[in-house]
Amino acid sequence: MTASDFGLVLIPLLAVAAPLLARGIRPVLRVPIIVFELVLGILFGPAVLGWAEPSQVLDKLSDFGLAMLFFMAGNEIDFPAVTGRPLVRASLGWLLSLALGIAVGFLIAPDEGMVVIGIALSSTALGTLMPILRDARELDTPFGKVITTIGAVGEFLPLIAVSIFLSTRKTPVAAAILLTFVILAGAVILVARRAPHGRLHAVVRATLHTSEQFGVRFVLLLIAGLVGLSVVLDLDMLLGAFVAGAVWRIIMARAPKPDAEAIESKIEAIAFGLLVPIFFLYTGVTFDLDLLIASPVAVAMVPLFLIALLVIRGAAAQLSAPSGASVRERTAIGMLAATGLPIIVAVTAIGVDEKILDPAMAAALVGAGMLSVLAFPLIAMTLRGDRARLDAVERDLPLGEL
Repeated sequence: MTASDFGLVLIPLLAVAAPLLARGIRPVLRVPIIVFELVLGILFGPAVLGWAEPSQVLDKLSDFGLAMLFFMAGNEIDFPAVTGRPLVRASLGWLLSLALGIAVGFLIAPDEGMVVIGIALSSTALGTLMPILRDARELDTPFGKVITTIGAVGEFLPLIAVSIFLSTRKTPVAAAILLTFVILAGAVILVARRAPHGRLHAVVRATLHTSEQFGVRFVLLLIAGLVGLSVVLDLDMLLGAFVAGAVWRIIMARAPKPDAEAIESKIEAIAFGLLVPIFFLYTGVTFDLDLLIASPVAVAMVPLFLIALLVIRGAAAQLSAPSGASVRERTAIGMLAATGLPIIVAVTAIGVDEKILDPAMAAALVGAGMLSVLAFPLIAMTLRGDRARLDAVERDLPLGEL
């Protein structure tokens, strides 16, 4: 059995070990499970032990995991709640982040590479933050809604920028194709919003506990269709996955609550029980630590990129902070906004493939993104609430009983 074959067994084993490790140290320190997935991937990958190697099967499963991560992000967003002033503020913050990121990129790679660096430094990993906010029961709080708005903009607009500025086509043509996608996606959303869903809901309900599982199959078809449309139009597949999540939320908005919760649980099981852990573990496995260490300049850039993420995204996020927010809350918002990895992985891969970004510099950016996931949510959620509050969430106690 080769290391690539062994990885097909080892990755599920590590996926099981990650939550056990997270729960094991929880009495001492609350660490997001994603941290363990990344670290275990690096530890058992070629960079350290070499027990797991990249393979075509794992590579495709990782792509599905990344798409599912963006689907879940789109599905979690309450779009009526993020429109208006919150959306405008978050968008202005992102534009500021992009400008500052490109300025940093110009100092490092004064050519097309600066656009890659700028987009990477302007991103927020909403899909990564959603499970953390959900586990802490923050999604429906004012704090959670602020992070959701910042994250939605920090995840969607970088994909738009990638599609326009890093497309293999010239910018006007890329913009026209993107507009075509937006029109088609808008048509799908309009149909989903206006069409009656009673018959669809009835089929979903009737197959919830049978082998037919129509709802799950429909979701997979929806993702495949919109991701396929993105690929055909030579856009980033994550655009389609994100829109698919938004469409599914609209479809299920008028479904009976028990049915919606039941199908949501099944989709979460596929996403966070299978595909998303594979993405984070495989990101650790494929992280080229040797390439990074071989370049002293790239090693030095990792903390600099990490600081740049915190300063650029953290400062821009203050535009979205609620008036009267405390220093602790503003700091937590800034740190969560500066948490970035999936977009960084995607955009640096494009930069390396197009030979506009040095592979060692790409590794430094991904390394900074990984460190942001490792550190920023942990610090932010610690600042956000005291230990008793988080323990109450873990034990399912009403917070009012504390």
